[in-house]
Amino acid sequence: MSEGLGDKVHGKVDELGGKAKQAVGSATGNDELRAEGHADEAKGKTEGFFGKVKDIAEDVVDTAKGAAEKVGEKFDEVTHHGQNPKNTDTTSQTR
Repeated sequence: MSEGLGDKVHGKVDELGGKAKQAVGSATGNDELRAEGHADEAKGKTEGFFGKVKDIAEDVVDTAKGAAEKVGEKFDEVTHHGQNPKNTDTTSQTR
């Protein structure tokens, strides 16, 4: 499960709850409830955005890890000239 999924879900719940409060506040003439609804909706959108940022950061880290692994593999390949790096037989090497 992604790191940001919980934030996105909570954000959507707050956003929808805020819209409902706004509707009830508008229908009943309750400006305080309507304002509270606006605040809840804004909070929900912020939480959802934060969840998306977490997901993007997680993707960036995963991509960087994959790239680092590939660089490490290439480095091993180049420095060992395709030979098994565990081969410690030095009898065939010239001095």
